[in-house]
Amino acid sequence: MSPTPAARPPFPPFTAETAAQKARLAEDAWNSRDPQRVSLAYTADSQWRNRAEFFSGREAIVQFLERKWARELDYRLVKEVWAYQGKHIAVRFAYEWHDAAGQWFRSYGNENWSFDAEGLMQRRYASINDLPITEAERKFRWPSGRRPDDHPGLSELGL
Repeated sequence: MSPTPAARPPFPPFTAETAAQKARLAEDAWNSRDPQRVSLAYTADSQWRNRAEFFSGREAIVQFLERKWARELDYRLVKEVWAYQGKHIAVRFAYEWHDAAGQWFRSYGNENWSFDAEGLMQRRYASINDLPITEAERKFRWPSGRRPDDHPGLSELGL
């Protein structure tokens, strides 16, 4: 059983600054590739759509992320706020990874997020497309973990 998460600032309603903080905190958690850590940012009954998968609840989130990161190796993610209003944030993102055969991919997508008053995400709806790339085309080459503060974001990289 995973621990009960505490409130997760920043809280809605979001400003440009707090929406960007929320997106960076989410990016940092996902780049940890720690399913338990990531799951604590969501409500116990959080509803997800990820590509063609629909599920809810923290345990389902952990199971999904364990499968994801077993398949998507050397995962590196960058998120950028697209829009925000009240308790909602829309982000666009790109992440790079390779499969067990060594084929690299850049996955592009959009997420729509909705938060409760405690700053926990109640809903996450993600649409994602995968583009095969060569190893030489990779743009996300930092060591595993958090993206360095001086690493360019999506707009700076022309993505």
